[in-house]
Amino acid sequence: MSIVVYPGSFDPVTVGHMDLIRRAAGLFDQLIVGVLVNSEKKTPLFSLEERVIMLRDACKDLPNVSVESFDGLLIDFVRAKGSNTIIRGLRELMDFEMELQIAQVNRVVSGGIETLFLPTDPSYSDVSSSVVREYARYQVALPEFVPENVLDTMIKKGIVKSAKQED
Repeated sequence: MSIVVYPGSFDPVTVGHMDLIRRAAGLFDQLIVGVLVNSEKKTPLFSLEERVIMLRDACKDLPNVSVESFDGLLIDFVRAKGSNTIIRGLRELMDFEMELQIAQVNRVVSGGIETLFLPTDPSYSDVSSSVVREYARYQVALPEFVPENVLDTMIKKGIVKSAKQED
């Protein structure tokens, strides 16, 4: 059985993340989405529990996808899940440079955990959690950037205004 781990903070999960999840789920027997605790450098928009709940809801139609949170080293989480493969998405050249360095270190330190890169669908190349968080600071919703359940949560929490509220 092939098991792959797709890690990230998913704060919040975007349509780009979901595209990658769907594509990876079609390539492997089991995909584990690993939601990591945000580093101390970032102020999260959503709690770890909220991010896990939103991702589970967004992935409910994908039977071979599970969502779990983790803290600590990614390679330890990957090993604990019985995997030796990490999947990462690439939107631009800058992503590749950073992700390649991390992948090489992970491979050496872990003794062989591999990282596979999937290029983003071009229609999602400008979609990022950072952009969603930045617009949310000004209560601007980006419905084309996040799954419907995430947008609903953002509106319910008063993070962004719905289109109806802006009229």
